[in-house]
Amino acid sequence: MRGLTHSKIPRATARHATTMTTIAFGHGERARTAAPLRIAIIRNHHHQDCIGAARSYVDIVISHIYLMLFVKAHRTILRRSTRNVCLRSTIWAAASVLCNVATAVNAPTSTQSCNSSSMAVPSYPLVAKWRQSHDSWVLRFALPTGRKYLGNDPSLPTCISVHHNSSFDEDDKLLKKSYSPVSHPAAEGIFDLLVKSYTPIPGGGVGDAICNLQPGQHLVGKLKSERMVHGSPIISKRWDRIGLVAGGTGVAPLVQIIRIVLDDPTDNTKIYMLSINRYEKDILMRDELDKLAKDHPDQFFVKYSLTGENVRKEWDGYTGRGSADMARQVLPPPSAKDGTQSTMIFVCGTDGFRDMWAGPVARAPPKADGSKGAKIQGPLLGVLKDAAYDASDVFKY
Repeated sequence: MRGLTHSKIPRATARHATTMTTIAFGHGERARTAAPLRIAIIRNHHHQDCIGAARSYVDIVISHIYLMLFVKAHRTILRRSTRNVCLRSTIWAAASVLCNVATAVNAPTSTQSCNSSSMAVPSYPLVAKWRQSHDSWVLRFALPTGRKYLGNDPSLPTCISVHHNSSFDEDDKLLKKSYSPVSHPAAEGIFDLLVKSYTPIPGGGVGDAICNLQPGQHLVGKLKSERMVHGSPIISKRWDRIGLVAGGTGVAPLVQIIRIVLDDPTDNTKIYMLSINRYEKDILMRDELDKLAKDHPDQFFVKYSLTGENVRKEWDGYTGRGSADMARQVLPPPSAKDGTQSTMIFVCGTDGFRDMWAGPVARAPPKADGSKGAKIQGPLLGVLKDAAYDASDVFKY
């Protein structure tokens, strides 16, 4: 069976011996090295005899044959057109189901799991989608059975790292991109993502793949750790005033903050938002933001600024990417020196947008596993520094 490698079945006399089976599929004689499909099935043998072990091994091999059929479909069908890249997640999800089946067919006394990082990542079926702008969508995904909320604490903001296999190279490079839901963390059974579709390029294409998903197809992603905002992930009732500066799709995590505060009748925090976009057609979540401002006229205030050329004369908002004067007019004042009134300004957008408003975010040294180090807020610079805010008043996404 070409492309299949496996370890030998251990002797059944070892009480805690393990069986590890790994499948690596590749093009022709070569197994993939960058992003192989590896499925590890681990079982503990509790004084099993050789017949029981052999029987389990046969079950595993049969399941692996089914998995090979899915991977072959993945290679021969999806690679023909980048337009079909959105189907890739469906095949990975089906393979994940088969992997779970493979681990369930053995004796109940055994402990088994899919030990591959790609297979351990959960998938979420798309249940609905609607356009947010000419190039953006809001997509609603269902949570796995038995899971009530996306996050562990429904009062805290959430973020999901979406996993996508790029179709631009031979190795199907695994790409990851983080998205903050625009739904409330306490939404039961679902979560909504605001996603902008960019033209796929080598090393990219996650947004395009998500936007091209159809109901019933799956998103593969992993819940990220709680975001620490100056030492705590808590948002509700923490400050007297919150200021939000959003550039384009940077509005997404800020909408979640708005929902957390406004949906709590005991939270009296006032929120001041500035959404900056190129043209009016690019303003994301505008209807939702305007409705929230209308429903909470004494608590939520939103203003818009356009940076494009030829802004219509009737436009009654601001123009430009931002300035200290704009910040003073729209955002709440800095925290009071005597501690009587506290302010937190959140800034989210492209790296260049964030740097202009508050300065760059630094990184701690890489972790032992080679992954990126934690983000460090760094010194406050840019517009907000010019507007006399303190670094303790600002959080940079």
